[in-house]
Amino acid sequence: MIASLQKKFILISAISIFVVFSGIFLLLVFFSNQQLDRTMDTLADAISASDGVFPEFDPSQHSRPFPYDDIINEETRFSTRFFTVWVDEQGRITHINIDSVSSIAEEQVEDYARAALSENTQRGWVSDYRYRVVETGSGSTLVFVNGTMNRSMSGRLLLTAFLVLLCSACLILALIVVISKRVVRPVAESYDKQKQFITDANHELKTPLTLILSNLDIVEADVGKNEWLDDIRSESERMGLLINQMVTLCRMDESDAPLALADVDLSVVLGDTVSEFEPLAAESQKKLISVIEPGVHCRGDEALLRRLAAILLDNAVKYCDAGGEIRVNLHARRHPVLTLENTYAEVDDLELDRLFDRFYRADKARTFTGSFGIGLSIAQSIARKHKGSLTAYKKDGAIGFKAELKEH
Repeated sequence: MIASLQKKFILISAISIFVVFSGIFLLLVFFSNQQLDRTMDTLADAISASDGVFPEFDPSQHSRPFPYDDIINEETRFSTRFFTVWVDEQGRITHINIDSVSSIAEEQVEDYARAALSENTQRGWVSDYRYRVVETGSGSTLVFVNGTMNRSMSGRLLLTAFLVLLCSACLILALIVVISKRVVRPVAESYDKQKQFITDANHELKTPLTLILSNLDIVEADVGKNEWLDDIRSESERMGLLINQMVTLCRMDESDAPLALADVDLSVVLGDTVSEFEPLAAESQKKLISVIEPGVHCRGDEALLRRLAAILLDNAVKYCDAGGEIRVNLHARRHPVLTLENTYAEVDDLELDRLFDRFYRADKARTFTGSFGIGLSIAQSIARKHKGSLTAYKKDGAIGFKAELKEH
C-alpha cells in the first residue's frame, strides 16, 4: 500500500510538472510567433509606406515612417531581403522589384503573389516570406519580406528553451523520486502502527473471547440455556467475526505476495455462489434472478473470487427491500464483468463514494443486520488484487455494483 502511495505521489508530481512546463513552453511558442510576426510586419509596413522600397534611415528625424524604433535601425536595410509586386485592379502583375533578393526568380515571385492574393488577407506567410497587401487607387502593392533568418533564430531559441525545460523537469522529477520516501514516511509509520495495533488487538481479544465461550459452555452445561446466555454467545461470536474480518482486510492490504493464479471458470464460480444464496433469498421473500454467460474465464485466485461473489450477494440479500428483486449478471467483454443490482427504496440517500469505507453503514441508526461495513472493503481489495475495479452506482430505485476483473 505504501509503495502504491509513493508511486501515485510520483505520478501526480510528474503529471503536474508536465502540465506546467508544457504550458510554459506553449506560451513561449505563442509569444515567440507573435514577436516574429510583429517584427516582420514592421519591416513590411515600412517598405509599403515607402512605395515598395526600404526607407532611408535618418537619425535626426523625430517622426519616422515606422512605429517601432527598436526593430529598424541604420543597419536593417542591408540585412533585409524583400521584393515588391504591383498588380492592377484585375489582379494582373504590372511590375516586380526584386533588387534586394538575388536567389529568387520572377516566375517564383509571380507564384508567391498569386498565393498571397488567393488568401484574401492583408497579412500572412507564403513559404518563408511574410507579406503585406496594400490597396492603392490603381490596384494593390504586395510586399514580401524574407523571414528565414528570424525564423531560424526563433527556432533555435525555442529549442534551447525546450531543452532547458526538459532538463529542469527531469531534475525536479529525480528530486521528487528521491524525497518521495521522506514524504510518505509519516503515512507509512502511521500505517505500520495501525497494522501492528490490529495484529496485537487480534491476539489480545481472541484469548478472552475463547475463554468467554469456553466458560459459557460450562455454565450452559451446569444451569442450562437461557436468553441471557444466548445473548452473551451471540455477541461474543459477533465480536469474533469482526476481529477475523479486520485481520483479513489488514492482511490483504499489507500483502504484496502474488496471487495463486490459475484459470478460473467464473461462470461456474458465480453459479455455485448464486445457488448457495437462493434459499436465503427465498426465505427473505426476495426474488433472485441470474443471467450468467457460460464459459467466462479469467486468471485469478478462485478462493478470493468466490469470496468476492459471496460478499456482493450477501450484501444484496441483506439490503434488498422486502419482496424486492436481486439481479446478477456475468458477461465477457474485453474483460469479465460482473454486475449485481438489488432494489433499495432509499437508494437516493446513499453516499456512493463512502460505500467502500471501512465500517460505513447506510443505516444511520447502525442497527445490527449481521454486517459490520467491512465486506465491501474486502471485495474492493479482491478486485484490485486482480488488477480490476469494483464500483457502485444507482439505477431507478436500485443500487448496483460492477466488478471488472483484468488479471489474465
